Amino acid sequence: MSQNQKLAIVGYGKMGHLVEQLAPEYNFDVVARVNRTPEALEGVDVAIEFSTPEAAVENLKYLANLKIPTVTGTTGWLDHLPAVKQAVEQAGTGLVWSPNFSVGVAVFRKLSAVAAQLLRDETEYGAWAWEIHHDAKKDAPSGTLIHLVQAMKDAGYKRNIDTSSSRAGKHPGTHEIGFDSAADTITLRHTARSREGFARGALKSARWILNRKGVFTFEEVLFGKGEE
Repeated sequence: MSQNQKLAIVGYGKMGHLVEQLAPEYNFDVVARVNRTPEALEGVDVAIEFSTPEAAVENLKYLANLKIPTVTGTTGWLDHLPAVKQAVEQAGTGLVWSPNFSVGVAVFRKLSAVAAQLLRDETEYGAWAWEIHHDAKKDAPSGTLIHLVQAMKDAGYKRNIDTSSSRAGKHPGTHEIGFDSAADTITLRHTARSREGFARGALKSARWILNRKGVFTFEEVLFGKGEE
């Protein structure tokens, strides 16, 4: 692999610290943390943004204006995705966004969509979507659960999907999709053991976006262009 690229971490909380810890494995040198001033970001090759829903939109527009390709795992801001996408495209840079950078969750989402497609015409089956996260997580339902439910709807499941969230303790995250009928129950579940998988997915995406322009999802990083 070529020489190390310079990485900026915008949002230096638990995820930011973990990204910094793992960055050398992906041939990155962390040269900036939190600070968004042009001086602090001078010479940066790529940024990873894990901030808050309130800060994410301005962070992403700011980074786009500096023509710094960026990966963001912040949730709770996707209503503003069209404006961020416009800023990225006008600047001629790149962005990878996802509510979850776990490879397992990306596969889980595809499995949920397949199940929804297979059951979309089986009217005796009702569906639910549930998740639990630590009590400090601000958005509920999580961006990941919203993304999962949307995948089910896009796959043609038009009936109601009962959606609920729990916040307790220090749980890193469990997501569950289920289908129930009088005859049987089908349950799909993904449980995260730690945040490491999220950090590794973000770093993988940071390497991928270095020489690309446009707005992409983590699924496109993993499975190729054309995946939602």
